[in-house]
Amino acid sequence: MTRRSCAIYAVGTICAGLLITGIGLFVLQTFRTLMHNRLKKELILVEGSRVFDSWKTPPPPVYMEFFFFNVTNVDEFLKGAQPEVTQVGPYTYREYRYKDNVSMVENGTRVSAYNTKSFVFLRERSVGDPAVDNITTVNIPAWAVMTKASVSFWKASMANVMMNAVRSGFFTTRTVDELLWGYEDPLLVRVSASAPEVGKVFGLMYKKNGSNDGEFVYHTGEQNYMDYGRVQTWKGQSQLKFWKTDDSNSINGSDGSAFHPLLEKNERIYIFTPDLCRSIYMEMEKEVEVKGIPAYRFTPPSSVLASKEENPANEGFCVTPKECLGTGLLKVSPCRNGAPVVASFPHFYLGEERYVAAIKGMSPQREHHQTFLDLNPTTGVIVRANKRAQINILIKKLSGFPKTRGFNDTIFPVMFLNESVVIDDASAARVHKLLSIVKVVSNFPLIIVGLGVIMFLVLVVLLVIDRRQKTSAEEDTSYSPVNDKEKDDPQNGTFIGLTAKADPQA
Repeated sequence: MTRRSCAIYAVGTICAGLLITGIGLFVLQTFRTLMHNRLKKELILVEGSRVFDSWKTPPPPVYMEFFFFNVTNVDEFLKGAQPEVTQVGPYTYREYRYKDNVSMVENGTRVSAYNTKSFVFLRERSVGDPAVDNITTVNIPAWAVMTKASVSFWKASMANVMMNAVRSGFFTTRTVDELLWGYEDPLLVRVSASAPEVGKVFGLMYKKNGSNDGEFVYHTGEQNYMDYGRVQTWKGQSQLKFWKTDDSNSINGSDGSAFHPLLEKNERIYIFTPDLCRSIYMEMEKEVEVKGIPAYRFTPPSSVLASKEENPANEGFCVTPKECLGTGLLKVSPCRNGAPVVASFPHFYLGEERYVAAIKGMSPQREHHQTFLDLNPTTGVIVRANKRAQINILIKKLSGFPKTRGFNDTIFPVMFLNESVVIDDASAARVHKLLSIVKVVSNFPLIIVGLGVIMFLVLVVLLVIDRRQKTSAEEDTSYSPVNDKEKDDPQNGTFIGLTAKADPQA
C-alpha cells in the first residue's frame, strides 16, 4: 500500500468517524442534556452558587412610580353626577431591595429570608414635589370606619357622631407624601380611643419604607430545579386564611424575584404576592429581546381576575356570595382589616367596560397598563419587568349612614403603581457569556459534523488527485513507434523486424 493510499484511507476513516459521532450526538442531544444538567446544578439557592449573591441583593435598579387620580368634581358627584378624575404622576422612587436574615434551614434544603424594601424619591423622574402637591381623593379611613360600623346600628350611630365631630367627609385633600407614607387621621384618632387596635395613622405605603412583608421560606432548587425559588411558607404558613377555598388560599410559585431555568413556551408560571394576598399566574405572550438577550414575555391573562361566571375557580375569592365582583377586580378587604379596598390593573385594564365607563378619565391601554415579565428561557433570569396594580375603594350605600343613600355601587380609583426593572449592563454581560457557553457546548455535535464535512471534502480532493495521477501514469507507459518504418507500416505497428536465420548446414 502506497503512502497516498494510506492517507486516503486515514482521511476516510476519520471523516466517517466524525460524521457518525456528530450525527449520533446531535440526535441523542447528549451535550445539550449535559449542559442543561449543569445549569440545574449551578442555579440553586445555596451559599457559593452562581446566583446566590445576586438573589440576596439584586443589582439591577428598580423604580417605583405612583400615579394618583385627582377627583375634579366632588360636589357634583355628591349630588349624583358621574365622577371625573385626572391622572397625576409619576412620583418616582428608587427602590432598594435585599434579602435580610438569610439562613439555610431544613438541613440546607430550604432557605429563609425577609424581603426588605426602602424607597428614595427621585425629583428628576417625577412631575412634582410630593410634599407640596395636593390630591383630592376618596377618604379611605372614613369609608373603612363606615364599612365596619355598618353591621351594627349602635356602631353606625357612634361613627356618625365621630365623623360629624371631626368633620370627616367622604373625600379628602392631602399631599402625595401624606397619602403615601402616612398622616394622623382625626377620625382614626377618635376611634382608637375606644378601640386601641385601630391605628391613628393612615397611608397607602405606611410602614413599607425600610420594612418587610414577613418571613419567607424558599426551596433552593437543589433537589428539583423546577422548585428553584418557590415559596414554601410565608409567615410560617403554607396556606393562607383569607379566602373560601383551599385552592384560593394556596401559596404557589415564587415571590416574583426568581424563576427556574429552562422555561417552556407553554408553561404557566405562578407568583405569590402579599400585596394581593394571593397567588396569580402568568402565561407566555410572545418572544422579545432585551439588550441582545432573548426572552419570553409572560403576562397575566384575563382569567386571573375573571368573574366566577367566566372562571369558576375564582369563586373562592368572593368575600361573600353577594360580594362577587365582576371581571378585572379583586376585593382584598379580608387582608386589609375589612377596609373596602379593591385591586385591579391600572385604568381597569382587562376589566369589564362598565367599570371604565363609570369613571370619566379612565383610558385602559395595554402599553401603559399591562403587567409583564420578560424572562430568559435558558437561565430564568428576569431581563425586564413591569408590575402594575391599582388601588380602588368600593363606594356604596351603607346601612346606618343616611348620607350614602344616594350612592350606587362604584369602584372608585385612588392610585396605581408601576414597579419596573431592566437588567443592568454588567448582569447582561454575564448572561451573554453564560448563554454563549451553553450555545457552544450544546452545539458541539454540529461542530463535530462540520469537521466531518471538512474531512469529507479533503477526502474528495485526495481521491481526485489520486485519480489524475493514475491516469497520467497510464498515459506515460502506453506504446509509441520507435522509427519511421514502424510509423509507415500498414499493419499499424504490428511489424516485427527479423534477421535471417543462419543455415545450420552452412
